Amino acid sequence: MLIEPNKDLAELLSWIEGLGGDITAHRTFPERPARYGERPPLDHRLGEALRRRGIERLYTHQTEAIGHIRDGRHVVVVTPTASGKTACYNLPVLDSILKGDAARALYLFPTKALSQDQLTELYGLVEALEVDIGTFTYDGDTPPAARRTIRKAGHIVITNPDMLHTGILPHHTKWIKLFENLRYIVIDELHTYRGVFGSHLANVLRRLQRVCAFYGSEPQFICCSATISNPGELAERLVEKPFRLVTQNGAPAGEKRVVFYNPPVVNRQLGIRQSSLKVAARIATETLANGISTIVFTRSRINVELLLTYIRKGLARRGASTDIVGSYRGGYLPDERRRLERRLKSGELLGVVSTSALELGVDIGSLQLAVLHGYPGSVASAWQQMGRAGRRSGVSAAVMVASSLALDQFLTARPENLFGASPEHARLDADNLYILVNHVKCSAFELPFREGESLGSADMEEILQYLAEQGTLHRAGGRYHWQSDSFPAESISLRSATSENYVILDITETGNPVVIGEVDRPSAPMLIHPEAIYFHGGKAYQVTELDPEGMRCYVRKADVDYYTDADLAVRMEVLDEFERQGLWSWGEVLVAARPTVYKKIRLHTHENIGYGNIHLGEEQMHTTGAWFGIEERWIEGLDRDTASSALSGLANLFRNVAPLYLMCDHHDLIVHGHVRDPYLGQPAVYMADNVPGGVGLAETAFSLRDRLAAACREALESCGCREGCPGCIGVFDASERIKEASRWLLLALERGMGSRPETAAGGDTPL
Repeated sequence: MLIEPNKDLAELLSWIEGLGGDITAHRTFPERPARYGERPPLDHRLGEALRRRGIERLYTHQTEAIGHIRDGRHVVVVTPTASGKTACYNLPVLDSILKGDAARALYLFPTKALSQDQLTELYGLVEALEVDIGTFTYDGDTPPAARRTIRKAGHIVITNPDMLHTGILPHHTKWIKLFENLRYIVIDELHTYRGVFGSHLANVLRRLQRVCAFYGSEPQFICCSATISNPGELAERLVEKPFRLVTQNGAPAGEKRVVFYNPPVVNRQLGIRQSSLKVAARIATETLANGISTIVFTRSRINVELLLTYIRKGLARRGASTDIVGSYRGGYLPDERRRLERRLKSGELLGVVSTSALELGVDIGSLQLAVLHGYPGSVASAWQQMGRAGRRSGVSAAVMVASSLALDQFLTARPENLFGASPEHARLDADNLYILVNHVKCSAFELPFREGESLGSADMEEILQYLAEQGTLHRAGGRYHWQSDSFPAESISLRSATSENYVILDITETGNPVVIGEVDRPSAPMLIHPEAIYFHGGKAYQVTELDPEGMRCYVRKADVDYYTDADLAVRMEVLDEFERQGLWSWGEVLVAARPTVYKKIRLHTHENIGYGNIHLGEEQMHTTGAWFGIEERWIEGLDRDTASSALSGLANLFRNVAPLYLMCDHHDLIVHGHVRDPYLGQPAVYMADNVPGGVGLAETAFSLRDRLAAACREALESCGCREGCPGCIGVFDASERIKEASRWLLLALERGMGSRPETAAGGDTPL
């Protein structure tokens, strides 16, 4: 049941201004008219089908892309959300199939949801053609009986990287018709393939092209991306071929208003602001109660569940139905996610709370408002999330509610860093040894390696010899053959360092455990330790047992008014130093982490109402890190607690600013400070890739060290607090001395001073 609207967006934005906080930015992006290009020479049946669907002309970026594709070039199209990028690949693909029945195409989407959504769009166009073109999705949900038909009759096969990795490439002999005639490979949402995921996909594409070459085909690549700083470079690093870039958007857009809202300060001395979580929930409750379709984005799973709980309680107090809002995040079962997508698209759901999982281009209908609970971690993600509102036409709005994190406060104080800055670089490392070796195994399973053969740009000889010595490969007749009994692709996850997930089992009903969700292994110690409160669909469950060997977590429904938040003890150890510049170095590090205690936080007041100990083992990881050390003379005169807080403040600044420049999520980077580091024998701060072997983040941080230090200083100076706060140095019990000490250490770092001078800037040191 929907609520009749009685408050429009303009009134809503005025209402937000009356909440008592600060509107630090209010930008209006005017309506943009369409720009059309000349219709390309497509098959007449395709032109007629487009006209029947109400499409008389194509936008300029569509005609430009189609022109390059017809000329045989690899293309990457970079235009905003809802600009018609799908036509850039659907039209030339269908045109080729109509003109030559043997042509085949493989579409890759990062998620099953997006695959299903694009199948619906493409199938509608195929039906309008009234021609038999086999168009199918092939993923883990495809029934076994249908798979044989798809392999033989599929002109267009829509899948995801995971299924290509485990279900298609290892069984390429069953896909001969596809690989012999493969003309096009489409990669949508290119910007998502960065870091770990991108490094894996680059190797999957190396394997794909190796199989294609075996069958005598050389497909053309068509990529589409949201706005990032280096789309051409990213495409070329993924595919290892030259690309033509299409960036001039010709699609129309309705008026959009973007507001940055900083909640009011409730304790000016400590710099504590009103809960951003509760403010975001209040805004969403108001909009939904007034019939304004709304999506709320937040950064973590627990925040999704808390926001859903707050919004539903707020709607109930308003006398509105609580069923008009749902939640969407990783860990939900596939059927739950598909059901929610259908309800959103049909209008049965008026609102949804999500992590970045709904940031991609799944068609979830026309939304009027996007609420961002905190900055999502990159400029590209921020614009993607804000773009989920107003996808079709009319006035839309986006409101970013700043949290107390330093990066949020930095952006609200200096909004030009979002509005005026170019988006970040997307980076990957296809030759990361940890990832590469695993894909060499997969590729050897698919086809034997010849002596001297490479995989992309990587030199294989040393790796092949190593795998032969390990007994994984057998060398005979100048070739390396797979000889292990195992199936390598099944044990390699493209999304993380490990493919293992804990299954969440509800044992509330005795003797009848029910699977309600999943949690990846790296996240498990913090989220589902014994006695933890696990939220799912707005309902609370308490963890009764964690079974690490069986990868199971047993929970019972719980009637509680609190959630749990675990603390993690982290230590870092330098294993090898690759390079040093001034105070900075980068190299191989060991990261060891162990959860220690958990806090019980009351749902509505966020007060700490108790704690408990966590008894789980230490997890270790070898990765790459960047670090710097400052001689102890710079903190002479400070007691140990103050020195530790100052160094933690410095680490907090880097933790929150670095993702802006590295285009990664906060969780992709581990930042930790040591008052006396065992390796350096002095105060130090480390930044390490949160994946075995690393994916280039630490190396990039090392190369951008001066820019990172300058951005940290800017964030510190832009914070209006006097004594340090969560918005800058990240502590609640700071003092003027701690903030000044953090500033002083930053000055030492920027000037490259290993030892402390007697004076700074001509005067006495502040310490």
